[in-house]
Amino acid sequence: MLAGKTLGIIGAGKLGEAIALGLLNRGVVQRHSLLCSVKHESSVARVKAKLGIEPIFPNSALAQRSDVILLAVKPQNVETVCAEIRDVLQPSQVIVSVAASVTTSYIEERLGKPIPVIRAMPNTPAIINAAMTALCKGKFATPQHLDLAMQIFRAVGEVVELDEALFDGVTALSASGPAYIFVVIEALAEAGVKLGIPRDISTLLVSQTMLGAAKLALETKQHPALLKDSVTTPAGCTIDGLLELEDGGLRVTLIKAVVKAAERASELVKK
Repeated sequence: MLAGKTLGIIGAGKLGEAIALGLLNRGVVQRHSLLCSVKHESSVARVKAKLGIEPIFPNSALAQRSDVILLAVKPQNVETVCAEIRDVLQPSQVIVSVAASVTTSYIEERLGKPIPVIRAMPNTPAIINAAMTALCKGKFATPQHLDLAMQIFRAVGEVVELDEALFDGVTALSASGPAYIFVVIEALAEAGVKLGIPRDISTLLVSQTMLGAAKLALETKQHPALLKDSVTTPAGCTIDGLLELEDGGLRVTLIKAVVKAAERASELVKK
């Protein structure tokens, strides 16, 4: 568990900051047990104001003082960060990476030590503590290390464990997923505008409807098809709308979009 451990976050950008705030607000960590580093001097004031802590430089200094190190950097910066911290790392520490398309083996090889590594794939709703995060563990990590990571990401949303071989699909589905949903929200809101509804109210109607439908699916655990049928009355207006969606190929288009994004994710993977 995180109690009594120091968490160091390398890369306190939007995601790193969101995770830190979630942990602090839920009391999972205390400020005296939270460290962070930033890449640019211009971010120092922001971190001090938002998190109430002083950023640490360089990354190796943060690594020396941390029990759990969260790598919240861009994929292209992972190799550089590993080079900066590997000499000070000990097997008792654990690395948790949120760098997209970077495998646990890629990090393990660049650390050159038997350091436990956990890979996490959250999404942008972490900013409002509504993330969906998938986790997997590297070859040196134990179930206890995985539990630590789960505790971190439960502070900003829901968590599942999956085989790392499925992470291209996770990237395409839940990590990229908010973008697909925003397109649907935008399109439905535009339909409302077409029908004379003010844009702000139309967007609210759609967004709340999406939220309510998602909560209904989560809480009832019914198949989406059954929930859809419960809204669709014989000879009603909903069935006409659904027929237009089917005629336009919405279902197939969404499936193909996710598959295509997964293929691209596999091309970007750092193995």
